[in-house]
Amino acid sequence: MNAFARIVDLGSFAKAAEDLRVTPSALSKLVSRLEDRLGVRLLTRTTRRLALTSEGSLYLERAREVLELIGRTEADVSSARNKPKGHLRINSSTGFARQTLLHAVPAFLQRFPEVTVDLTLTDRLIDPVAEQVDIVIRGSPSAGSDMVVRKLAEGRRLICAAPSYLARAGTPRSAAELAQHNCIALSGASPPTTWPLAAQDGSVVRYLPKGNFACDNVGMLFDMAIEGHGIVRLADFVVGQAVGDGRLVEILADINRSDRISLWVLMPKGRFRSPRVQAFLDFMDERLKGSE
Repeated sequence: MNAFARIVDLGSFAKAAEDLRVTPSALSKLVSRLEDRLGVRLLTRTTRRLALTSEGSLYLERAREVLELIGRTEADVSSARNKPKGHLRINSSTGFARQTLLHAVPAFLQRFPEVTVDLTLTDRLIDPVAEQVDIVIRGSPSAGSDMVVRKLAEGRRLICAAPSYLARAGTPRSAAELAQHNCIALSGASPPTTWPLAAQDGSVVRYLPKGNFACDNVGMLFDMAIEGHGIVRLADFVVGQAVGDGRLVEILADINRSDRISLWVLMPKGRFRSPRVQAFLDFMDERLKGSE
């Protein structure tokens, strides 16, 4: 598989043979044996160029997947007795990534210079096995039996707005006053997301936020709030730093009935023992606990 991939990548048997330190004739015989075993032609060869057949294209795609898995497996095993190294694939919700991982990942890479990170952002739950992701960070622990689930942090949801919005629209003091404000909320949830607020009689009412904008992306909601477009209710994982530095102001803290929420890490069972995965989890534990 490796020889076949190198032939395609370099565009000739001669260059691939030199790269692999074998003779061109030995390489040609290897590919011929591979084609004979499969019963199909993988390459069409002329005096000027090589071209993949449709079967060759499929074989190359699958071969690359197998070679990558072998490489990652060997790196994991060999690095178990050394410092973490290799490629780490992380998928995170947008809000947490933009407000926490934005600062954490560069610090992690500085501490572990032999690790590289590929970070993808989405608020939908993905299949980490199908998308070849090592770590998924989400606000929900739901996962299949083939996953390892670990709590990363705990927090709560804050209702907040930018100082510019509050200066323009005023600061609501109750659920009734909140109804007169522009609340920007997460869309696409079923049932719709509501905000639990304490009523005057001590009961908890589920307020359905209403406004002129909704979005299914937490990062976008955060940006809209920062720009002064309305009131949001987001996890302190997302808004905590902005509240701390004054870009957002927490409001309705006395009636906001936010239960403790958790941030979870989901990992395929075959990858959670990887030294680079463990190094990242330990690093985030240390960083998040240090910020509490």
